[in-house]
Amino acid sequence: MKYDLLGKIAENTELTRKTAAEVLTGVAASVFGQFRENPEHFISEASRIIAEQKATMVIERLAYDGLSERYDVDIFTANQTGQDFSKASAKLKNHVYDYVVTDSDIERRFADELDASSEVVVYAKLPRGFLIPTPVGDYNPDWAISFREGSVKHIYFVAETKGTMSSMKLREIENTKIECARKFFDEIGRRVTEDRVKYDVVTSYEKLMDIIGRVAA
Repeated sequence: MKYDLLGKIAENTELTRKTAAEVLTGVAASVFGQFRENPEHFISEASRIIAEQKATMVIERLAYDGLSERYDVDIFTANQTGQDFSKASAKLKNHVYDYVVTDSDIERRFADELDASSEVVVYAKLPRGFLIPTPVGDYNPDWAISFREGSVKHIYFVAETKGTMSSMKLREIENTKIECARKFFDEIGRRVTEDRVKYDVVTSYEKLMDIIGRVAA
């Protein structure tokens, strides 16, 4: 069976064939010899390593510039008709709406804990239309949270909820988007001296408050 080595690696890494060829010319002959022994494994591993290095370079060179554009409040209601309301929560008191549609049990527990928290004034499950542009595609964080003034130094918090923090279980593109989001909100934090916005990835409300505690210390 013949393998289009350059074509597959270019496709997997979203590079041109020319760039893929330039990368492969730097591979030691002994390593390149593994292609003849197990082509599929070689292509898979080469693609993974190249994608990881590409993602690192993207993040290191990425910069966000502030704009005056704002989202209208109707972003929370636009294009919501297709949602599965069988996944809606019980009635809530701190969410921007009485109910929230969650995507997983983790998000459902997180919403319940936010709603019961005495530190949280209001929170929102961010709609799919709330997007941060990144070089590997638009990114949609999960939550926006406003804490009671005086309880923490950072009043606003934008969170991404994940069931695991293991990088092995998060896709490389998703990891890259998360790191880009960190830069995005770091830039906002540098520009806004009051009511600073903090962003992080958390696995639970407990983890969120642990991060808030360290930020406020």
